[in-house]
Amino acid sequence: MRMLGSLPVRVLDDRHRDEVMAILDADPVANVFVSSRVHAVGLDPGRLGAQMWGYPRDGRLASLCYAGANLIPVAADSDAVRAFAERAQAQGRRCSSIVGPRDAVRELWEILEPYWGPARAIRSAQPVMATSAVPPVTADRHVRRVRMDEFDVIYPACVAMFTEEVGVSPNAGDGGVLYRARVAELIRAGRAFARIDDGRVLFKAEVGAVTPYACQVQGVWVPPDQRGQGLSVAGMAALVEESLRSIAPTVSLYVNDFNARARATYRRVGFDEIDTFMSVLF
Repeated sequence: MRMLGSLPVRVLDDRHRDEVMAILDADPVANVFVSSRVHAVGLDPGRLGAQMWGYPRDGRLASLCYAGANLIPVAADSDAVRAFAERAQAQGRRCSSIVGPRDAVRELWEILEPYWGPARAIRSAQPVMATSAVPPVTADRHVRRVRMDEFDVIYPACVAMFTEEVGVSPNAGDGGVLYRARVAELIRAGRAFARIDDGRVLFKAEVGAVTPYACQVQGVWVPPDQRGQGLSVAGMAALVEESLRSIAPTVSLYVNDFNARARATYRRVGFDEIDTFMSVLF
């Protein structure tokens, strides 16, 4: 076990990978996004596109914080949260959101708000839902993996979903360069799913993060004029079936607590609420 020394927060690298993975794997659903990044590229900040901060207790790594486009505390008690907040405050805000377990994010934001506030939006309760069972409802057999030659069909739906969910267009700022690249990456990886009828997207969702233990669904969307017809229930059933078959043994997502229709949809598909996240958006 490598000692972290006397500094309260240390930027970790691949020498700490086993310790980091032990912490992440202790809660593979809640930590699926951070874990997917470490599984894919390791802990070198240049490859990770972020820093991984570590907080020690009794000389052993105890808590983590992913510091990139998102600031994500992992297994962080109050002492770790305070240490991560001091580090974040010292370097200045570089993230577009703080997201993760509700208690840790709330405490982080209480410390950082005087320096980073105001937030553009705060989602104070986002149930984390998961399932490892074949859905009890009929799947839409028209839902399938999106092909790369369908990028121009699916991309406007992705933009519409993002804008509706986050409140700003992903095309703002850089003109959509990064978002287009991410959508294309998911299509090439076989993790973008949709029902496309006569050139129109009627349902779409992506599997955004994958580990050997779990995957996380994002971007679930049905056109506003098609909602209430069961497309999301059947579409999610198809996505869950295929994800369990070919991607990971547990499928997860998180959703805003006020989105009663979406939560009801996911429950019908077999998801259970197992945790609560909070997000602070800038």
